[in-house]
Amino acid sequence: MFRRGIFLVFAFVVLALIVGAAVAAFLAITSRASVWLVVGVAILALLFLGSLARNVMRRNFAPVGELIDATRRLGEGDTGVRIRNLRPGPLAAVGASFNRMAERLEAEDERRRRFLADITHEMRTPLTVVRGEVEAVLDGLHDTNSLDLVLDEVDLMDRLLEDLRVLAMAEAGRLTLHPEATDMSSLINDVVATHATVMESQGVSLELEVDDYIPEMSIDPQRVRQILNNVVSNALKQMPDGGVLQISANVTTTTVELTVGDTGPGVPPDQLETIFERFVRSGDTAGTGLGLSIARDLAVAHDGSLVAENRPGQGAVFRLSLPLGP
Repeated sequence: MFRRGIFLVFAFVVLALIVGAAVAAFLAITSRASVWLVVGVAILALLFLGSLARNVMRRNFAPVGELIDATRRLGEGDTGVRIRNLRPGPLAAVGASFNRMAERLEAEDERRRRFLADITHEMRTPLTVVRGEVEAVLDGLHDTNSLDLVLDEVDLMDRLLEDLRVLAMAEAGRLTLHPEATDMSSLINDVVATHATVMESQGVSLELEVDDYIPEMSIDPQRVRQILNNVVSNALKQMPDGGVLQISANVTTTTVELTVGDTGPGVPPDQLETIFERFVRSGDTAGTGLGLSIARDLAVAHDGSLVAENRPGQGAVFRLSLPLGP
């Protein structure tokens, strides 16, 4: 594009010189009456060529100026800037890439703002409860037994802060795993035992299907247990009035596939794409909305994956895939 623009300008200059030479030659052989006519024609020709050259320069070099200006504005924090005039040519691909980058930065900035607003909301609720209960005790309206509620809210804030710490470390790529040889069957049984009381109180039955032989896996048992605990907790929240919790573990040639299903209402269709985002809750379920986001990040940290899907008339199922390793 730049070469073409320079070439055209050079061609116009050469053409102007040729016109000038022709005028000079003509002046040498014509009468004075014709001189002014020739001069006028030459001037008009030069003006036309100059205007044409300016248009060519503007058409070829204006996109460069627009790109430079957009880059400056983006560097100053204007993530809404876009390059609007994407003319065909080499710069069109550069402009399209710039627009995609700006869109990603704008989306990330919006997620950051929403995340900060959600954190503020989640922290304000338990702090308000704590403040109210402490003031009631100090005023003599409640006895010290109500401090148990205060401790529950403090525990909630502690879990929220720990969840945020894990998320921050995972996003920064600094989440440290401590892999060790782990018996997956025993780990699954431990997770089931952890939730046995809740299952009994809600009238939830268990269907457990685990392959007879699962080789020992080099994983961080605490983190994988956290993944399963978060997914099972989410499933139980979907069945407050009873249902069936379905857990299975199957070995493939390269992975162990674990599934956790429930017979609840399932994930709303409009939330299937966002169920793993921070502070997203299904319906009116309790919790911070961070459990599934943490579970997915921990799965990815193990070079695995965690996905969700609906089963028509059977609730939701979450599939955790972990590599067997060498």
